[in-house]
Amino acid sequence: MEKKEWYLEYEIVSNRPGLLGDISSLLGMLAINIVTINGIDQGRRGLLILAKSDEQIVRLESILKTMDTIRLIKLREPKLRDRMAVRHGRYIERDADDKKTFRFVRTELGLLVDYMAELFKQEGHKLIGIRGMPRVGKTESVVAASVCANKRWLFVSSTLLKQTIRNQLIEDEYNADNLFIIDGIVSTRRANERHWQLVREIMRMPAVKVVEHPDIFVQNTEYTMDDFDYIIELRSNHDEEITYDIIHQDHLFTDSDFGGFDF
Repeated sequence: MEKKEWYLEYEIVSNRPGLLGDISSLLGMLAINIVTINGIDQGRRGLLILAKSDEQIVRLESILKTMDTIRLIKLREPKLRDRMAVRHGRYIERDADDKKTFRFVRTELGLLVDYMAELFKQEGHKLIGIRGMPRVGKTESVVAASVCANKRWLFVSSTLLKQTIRNQLIEDEYNADNLFIIDGIVSTRRANERHWQLVREIMRMPAVKVVEHPDIFVQNTEYTMDDFDYIIELRSNHDEEITYDIIHQDHLFTDSDFGGFDF
C-alpha cells in the first residue's frame, strides 16, 4: 500500500530534554516516517509524516492525546499553508473573516514567492488578486513566483518597464500553461474595448490569472471579488494601510503617476 502524507502539529506544554526524541520514537514504533520537521511560531512544532494506513494515524492520535508534555493541535492531510509553515517555520497570516485573503509584509517576500509559486503550479483556472501600495514588491514577487513555478508570464496590462496595454495575443500565447498578469488600474483607466475583449477571453481560459489592484478592477468591470480564488495583501509593515485615494484625483492621471504603481 502506498504511504499517505499527514500533517502533525503540537504545542509544547513541558519542554523537557528528550521530548522530540520521545515523539520520534513513538512514530518509529508505529512505523510512521518523518518527512520534515520544524518549529512553528513559538512553542509549537510541525511535522510532515508518512503512514501506510489511516489506522496508524488513529493510534497515533489516541496516544498523543494522553501525553501531558504536549497538546495536539492538528493531525490532518496537509494543506498548502501547512506545507509552507513547515518549510518556513511560521504560518502565513490569514484574514479571520475572509478566509481567502492572506497577508504578507515586505520582509516576507521569500515566503510570498514560495507560496504563490505553489499556487501557480496548480492546473486549471485560478484568479488571484494582489493588493499593495506602490513599489512594495507586488509585480516582482509575481514574476519571481512565475519563474519558480516554471511558468511563462505575460503582461496583459502593466507599468513595469513602460505602460503596456495588450489588445491581442499571438498564437503561442494562447496557452493555458502561461500566467497572465493584469494591472487593474491601467486596464480600467486607460484601456479600450479591444483590450477588454482580450481580458474577457483570457478570463475564460483554464489558466492562472493575477490581477494587481483587484478592488479597482472590480469597481469598473462585471467581475466581483467573489470571482477571485485568492487575495494576497502585501505591505511594507504590519501597520500600513492599503488605500487607492490617489487614483481618484483625475489631475494625477499621468504616465509618471501610473508608473508609481509598477511594483
